[in-house]
Amino acid sequence: MTTRTHVFAATAPALTLALALGLAAAPASAQSRDQIRAVGSSTVFPFTTAVAEAFGKTGKFKTPVIESTGTGGGLKLFCAGVGPAHPDIANASRRIKKSEVDQCAANGVTTITELKIGYDGIALASSRKAAPVSLSTVVLWKALAKEVPVNGALVANPYRLWSDIDPSLPKAAIEVLGPPPTSGTRDTFNELAMLEGCKKVAEVAKAVPDEKARERACMTIREDGAYVEAGENDNLIVQKLTANPNAFGVFGYSYLDQNRDTLQAAKMDGVDLTAETVAAGKYELARPLYIYVKNAHAGVIPGIREFIGEYTSERALGDDGYLVDKGLIPEPKALREAARIEAVNLTPLQF
Repeated sequence: MTTRTHVFAATAPALTLALALGLAAAPASAQSRDQIRAVGSSTVFPFTTAVAEAFGKTGKFKTPVIESTGTGGGLKLFCAGVGPAHPDIANASRRIKKSEVDQCAANGVTTITELKIGYDGIALASSRKAAPVSLSTVVLWKALAKEVPVNGALVANPYRLWSDIDPSLPKAAIEVLGPPPTSGTRDTFNELAMLEGCKKVAEVAKAVPDEKARERACMTIREDGAYVEAGENDNLIVQKLTANPNAFGVFGYSYLDQNRDTLQAAKMDGVDLTAETVAAGKYELARPLYIYVKNAHAGVIPGIREFIGEYTSERALGDDGYLVDKGLIPEPKALREAARIEAVNLTPLQF
């Protein structure tokens, strides 16, 4: 879990010049953009918002505008082009994909800096009014897959109650509130829960010998109401879980941590979701979190380097930083320092 991902392409001063010229030729409203704009992951949103608020309080720059659009939606906006109409920073709850890097480059966004801000664990949360349970990736896959193996073939998922899968689980309808396909949390859940759980069910490989077809089948979620796409608003999922003790919600650790008075997390294969189990690599549904910076905007949109300096400071990302209070799980100090140096120097991402 502590493997560094490095920051692709040589620095492109021509893009900075083009951006500056674009600002000069743009309408007055575009010329006057003097606030950093960040878009993307709902999981990373509260962390970047906290940094933006701390940054704005210095009085040197305006408080950045942060929008929660989902990781995929945010990277699409980020990669759409260079200039004041396009965001400066993308929040992401998964690493940027090669296809997204290619889309960025096709639109002139050829130099990006990547910052891994820390780690997060995906919670399977429920109301504290419900009995605590222990789940597993196999149980989750059987509960949420569109098709499961029966008598050697994949068939439409017949499971309606958790107890249909395991008699020790509640005799309650399977209902999971989770993010849509545009979300990085959904991508990570598909890979860490659905795909990994599916791999442990030997009958699937026999039913679908082709590896690519099997992977698609493993990560295809049922559409009969057992999984409810609840949008990019994790706070809304929290509210719905409070109202429905039988439902589970899929979201990042920080939302669980901020709502422990009303919510609890299911154990995963007997392991509790805590900052310690995520940092130690013991909790299965753990992932790194990122922000991406459009290098061509640095020096043109005011305050980008300074904002990155605040984001990577020990008062923000440190073991006792204000982002830890928000639920972020930090990297070890040596890795934080290496990440800070690369980020403040806008070291280009090498994919």
